[in-house]
Amino acid sequence: MYCTHVYERLSYPPYSTRAFNNTCDTMNIFDIAAILIGLSALFGFVNHRVLHLPHTIGLVVIALVSSLTLVGLDLVLPDVHIGADVSRVLQEIDFNEALMKGMLSFLLFAGALHVDISELASGKWPIILMATLGVLVSTFVIGGVMWAGLQLFGIPLPLIWALVFGALISPTDPVAVLGLLKTIQVPPSLEAKIAGESLFNDGVGVVLFSIILAVAVGSQQGVVGPLEILELFVVETGGGAVLGLLAGYLAFRAMRGIDEYALEVLISLALVMVTYAVANAAHLSGPIAVVIAGLFIGNHGVRFAMSETTSDHLLKFWTLSDEILNSVLFLLIGLEVLVMRFDLAYLEAALLAIPVVVVARLVSVVLPALLPAIRRTYTPGTIPLLVWGGLRGGISVALAFSLPDNEYKSLILTVTYSVVVFSIIVQGMTVKPLATKLMPQQ
Repeated sequence: MYCTHVYERLSYPPYSTRAFNNTCDTMNIFDIAAILIGLSALFGFVNHRVLHLPHTIGLVVIALVSSLTLVGLDLVLPDVHIGADVSRVLQEIDFNEALMKGMLSFLLFAGALHVDISELASGKWPIILMATLGVLVSTFVIGGVMWAGLQLFGIPLPLIWALVFGALISPTDPVAVLGLLKTIQVPPSLEAKIAGESLFNDGVGVVLFSIILAVAVGSQQGVVGPLEILELFVVETGGGAVLGLLAGYLAFRAMRGIDEYALEVLISLALVMVTYAVANAAHLSGPIAVVIAGLFIGNHGVRFAMSETTSDHLLKFWTLSDEILNSVLFLLIGLEVLVMRFDLAYLEAALLAIPVVVVARLVSVVLPALLPAIRRTYTPGTIPLLVWGGLRGGISVALAFSLPDNEYKSLILTVTYSVVVFSIIVQGMTVKPLATKLMPQQ
């Protein structure tokens, strides 16, 4: 009906049939959103009634199976083009733009809103070390081992591009990790460590990825020196934290002066969007900014600036938003296989990367635990759960999609997607039994 209506308007000069065709061929944002929400609801229903998997994992599994089925149908029935048609719809969605410049800000704020800052403060040193030194160590372990290992398989990948892969795959995904924490029972101190690390290390990881990528592609103004790299890192991460604190405080003062839950929910929504937009414009870390703002409002704001009615509405609003966006994100992760061009020659690289990433995660977790003061804060079973519960997710895939087109992008994208799917499905489905085994009293 929409195209018929448009045709009636376009049938008169100065419009043309060509304009009509372009209008009908291009889907608008509402159409795309309708498809994604519809599929999320359908696949979620199937998972709830049939598979009984954790919601987000079930969405990835069903979407992945559906995608592979469509690929198989295209091979068996080449004249049907079902997979190709679905791929064209997905190609209109820029995964990197959708996540990194849209969904991520809401997801991080919603996650930070529910984190107990007192538990976070009690485990601040393990969280800081894992989110900074841990990401750096993991990047170089993964990069170095992948570079050496791929040479043995006859797959040429320069060391700097291996480090780019190490940087984008090292941060644990806060969306995946926070979703995981809803399904397992662990001590509050361990939950704070897992949640806190995942909320902060993605911001650190994105900055580190940007720096290494800049070195990899080269700079038009010359070689980037160590001091410039350190300055960029400190300014982006530290500046993001300061911006988030200031924005959170302004929102807190506004909320404290009123008692109207609809308006206060709107203020929280504006806080997220404006803070993230300002951070991007000022070249600061948007993820760190909204995490700090979320922690401030979720703890200080809820306690001192809101009535019980307002805090109930605000927390429920962000919980529901988090669930909806999580569903769409994990659905997209499963469907993205349709727009990727897998090369079987990279299968060995993918199989190598999976254990390498897990081992690098182990190294990054164990290093802080070598300090006696930090080790004492670890309850039994903490290290295995930190290692195996460090899921990778949409952020790694989005960063891989953001790489400039070159001869290494296909390899990095294929390996990244393989690691993420393994992490979400295999690690995500087995971490709960592991937690039950290590902490039977919980």
